[in-house]
Parts: sequence; C-alpha cells; structure tokens
Amino acid sequence: MQGIKRKVVYVSLYETIAILLTGVVFYLLGFSVFDSWVASVAASGIAVLWNLVWNTLFESWEARQVKKGRSTRRRIAHAVGFEGGLVLFLVPFFAWWLSVSLWEAFILDAGLLVFFLVYTFVFTRVFDHVFGLPASALPDSDNNLAAKKA
Repeated sequence: MQGIKRKVVYVSLYETIAILLTGVVFYLLGFSVFDSWVASVAASGIAVLWNLVWNTLFESWEARQVKKGRSTRRRIAHAVGFEGGLVLFLVPFFAWWLSVSLWEAFILDAGLLVFFLVYTFVFTRVFDHVFGLPASALPDSDNNLAAKKA
C-alpha cells in the first residue's frame, strides 16, 4: 500500500487508538468526561494535521537518503520529530481547554509524550510489518516495482 491511501489508513488507525487512550487518561486524571473527550478528539484533529505534514516531510527527506530502509535510528528520529512538533501545538491547547497553566499543560503533555513516543515507534513498526514499507524506504529496485504496482 502506497501514497495517500497508506497515509489515510495509517492516520485513521493511529488516531482512533489515540483518542480512546487519551480520553481515558484525561478522565483518570480528574477531568470531566466532557472535557476529557473534547480534549482527546481536538488533540487528535491537531495530531492528524501534523501527522500528514510530518510524514510528508519525513518521507520526502527519506527518499533522498542514500541508505534505504527504516533502521531503529531512523524510526526513533521519526517518532521524536513527530512528537516534538506536536508538543508545540498541544500545550497551548490543553492549557486553554482544560483551564490549567501552561506549565501544568506541559507536564500533562510530557506524560502523554513519553507514552506516545513508545506508542508511535511500536505502531509504525507494526503498521510497516502488516502493510509493508512505503516506497520512500524501499531499495531502488523494489521502489521501481512498487511504483509500477501503484
């Protein structure tokens, strides 16, 4: 699976699981059910947009690399870049919606960040195993074959 279809499936699966997990976490931290689910769904929307932008940028960079494939180091770089960018968007949102200070929102997001760094790494690895690597990560001969199938 390649191109936009791959991105839509990836983001849909990733965010569905993320909404469920973060909604429960917010509720367990003492926020109301309403605030928990709104924060979770809104954060997911923000994450979806960032995910599309980040994966497009990452795959564009990846396609220009001499060494192909997705090593552990490259997967870590992908996860850290995605989560780092997401912090910049989510901390102000959490502070506003949950009526907490920026510091409290940062601490809340830091806890989620630790979990989601692992989640992103594991999810992407499982996703690539089930659906195969994107064309940007395939050796040139496999990349040409994938392009012919698309």
